[in-house]
Amino acid sequence: MPEGHLFQGARLIPNLVYEDADEAIIWLDRAFGFTVLLRMEGAGGKIDHAQLVRDEMMIMLSSTRDDGYGQYFDTPQARSISTQGIYIIVEDVPAAYERALAAGAEKIIPLQAQDYGGEGFTVRDPEGHIWSFGDYDPWA
Repeated sequence: MPEGHLFQGARLIPNLVYEDADEAIIWLDRAFGFTVLLRMEGAGGKIDHAQLVRDEMMIMLSSTRDDGYGQYFDTPQARSISTQGIYIIVEDVPAAYERALAAGAEKIIPLQAQDYGGEGFTVRDPEGHIWSFGDYDPWA
């Protein structure tokens, strides 16, 4: 496991598909701090399955493919719309915002105070997935 990793066993793990999963893995580390826990390559060196972690969070991702399980997924970029979004609770929202923008995330909702408390922002990654960050914690 990556050093400093607090992973305890997430019960909900988003599964994302990328046209260029190799580049997505690099970008997700640079922009959001996810590190590779597992990476499995398939035919032609494409990513069949990868697990990325950050603290107690995990996401899984793969390259687009049109066989088996992969035939049921596509990228938001290919469809011109995203059908889901991911929310990540962070302690330092301004730092997360600056890191995401520095990595080239597209600003959708700028860093701002939220009506329900705290502050947050929403960005789009290079292939169209929507990511929101904030310090609002519905569990607190």
